[in-house]
Amino acid sequence: MDTAKNRGLAKKLGVAGLLALSGFGLAGCEAEPPSALSNLLDMGFPDPITPEGASMYNFWVWVWLAAWIIGIIMWGIFLYAIFAWGGKRREKKGAGEFPKQLQYNVPLELGLTILPIIIVMVLFFFTIQAQTKVVALDKNPEVTVDVTGFQWNWKFGYAHVGAELSPTGSDYDGTDAERQKIAEDSQKDAEGVHNPNPIHGNSMGDNSYLNYNQIETVGTTEEVPVLVLPTNTPIEFRLASGDVSHAFWVPEFLFKRDVYAHPEKNQQERKFQIEEINEEGAFVGRCAEMCGTYHAMMNFEIRAVSPEKFRDYMSFREQNPDAANSEALESIGEEPFATSTRPFNSDRTGTRGGDNAVQNV
Repeated sequence: MDTAKNRGLAKKLGVAGLLALSGFGLAGCEAEPPSALSNLLDMGFPDPITPEGASMYNFWVWVWLAAWIIGIIMWGIFLYAIFAWGGKRREKKGAGEFPKQLQYNVPLELGLTILPIIIVMVLFFFTIQAQTKVVALDKNPEVTVDVTGFQWNWKFGYAHVGAELSPTGSDYDGTDAERQKIAEDSQKDAEGVHNPNPIHGNSMGDNSYLNYNQIETVGTTEEVPVLVLPTNTPIEFRLASGDVSHAFWVPEFLFKRDVYAHPEKNQQERKFQIEEINEEGAFVGRCAEMCGTYHAMMNFEIRAVSPEKFRDYMSFREQNPDAANSEALESIGEEPFATSTRPFNSDRTGTRGGDNAVQNV
């Protein structure tokens, strides 16, 4: 009787220990894990450069820790059962062919049902916590960037820059009103147009959802576009595609967002925000959605510079509207071309100028 009680107590303590260990592991999801633990459990995740990325990185590492704790306990139970209750061992002890059967042990079956539910609920809670932080649109952006993906490159435009970063010392509105008006007028087919689109009268060449700015950086077949952004500054990205579906992905953001044509009609929130980029440097960006022949070459670079350098960069772009982006980068002491997207083979010989040529947006 005492032995049975002790076994029952041991089971209860084991379950409680499992819950406590997994709970303690997941409770640290918002806390930075020890560096040695991160290096072991991050499974190749890049080091994040935004608070949102850090939140997802911590969540990833702590969930792996909880998974390993649960896994080690379960493997321990399996191995114990194999060696403690194996047929040869039982035969040596003179025990019966089968150990005690527990299929109708109601407390045990309830525990094995409730425990996984608790684990899933804890995982769900911390998943929602990290996701809510990442997709929140309450970060009061000082810089707003319009991102347009097209086969097979990117266009970046500065829609808004706050007064502290603006070369004029007041809020900068970068909208190109003339081109924006042309885009808005493309929504409907004119009367008498040959072969009008029969669907609600909307033009098949509708670009009214795209944003056009006075200061833009457009990638070409030969040149990877470099998007210059300030560090320690909240930033908003507004995404849209000029043709098929693409995806905006910066590995160090630990975040990917699809880029659609007509995002609102496709029920997509085109905006996302980051609190800041907390490290200067060059960071590769890629299209993460298979979008056609040259998808693998659809790269870009984020060049994170100090707010002072960014202000000088914007001043140069505004005062020299016909100058190349490389000249603006050189003017602030930065490498003029992308440095993080190697290898990048831009040779499209054989299809250049044909159906697969880079399109302009």
